[in-house]
Amino acid sequence: MKKNTLGAFLMLAALVMLSPFQAMAVEPDEILSDPKLEARAREVSVNLRCLVCQNQSIDDSNAALAKDLRVLVRERLTKGDTNEQVISYIVDRFGEYVLLKPRMALHTMVLWFGPLALLLLAGGYFYMNLRARPAASVSGASAPMVEALSREEQAALDKLMDKD
Repeated sequence: MKKNTLGAFLMLAALVMLSPFQAMAVEPDEILSDPKLEARAREVSVNLRCLVCQNQSIDDSNAALAKDLRVLVRERLTKGDTNEQVISYIVDRFGEYVLLKPRMALHTMVLWFGPLALLLLAGGYFYMNLRARPAASVSGASAPMVEALSREEQAALDKLMDKD
């Protein structure tokens, strides 16, 4: 009975460890007293990339630079900036790399449409290759026709096979 209990406990522990959960790195001293402004700050900071962690938002990162950016977002919001103005301010200072979702612009078209273009090119390539193949024979065999060996070739082959 103890073996089953231990196994169940280990299974539960593994599931808890593997289950996704959202870790918020926002510290209590950063939280604004106005709940509406705090909600806006979270909305903005979820869309900004931590420049240290690179694949986390500043809302999820514990890096010092992420904390500075969270504080900067909250300062700009308390001064009366809109969400778009705050994002533009941070993009002006750090570049578009700070955005987790790049903006649709001429210089980001490759990011947005590159995968689709590659998919279409690969599909076109495979389609052209399939059309270029010779039609299968009437018997339905897809292998190319092979001529039978001549008597001399068959004799040479038989001679080689008998040596082993």
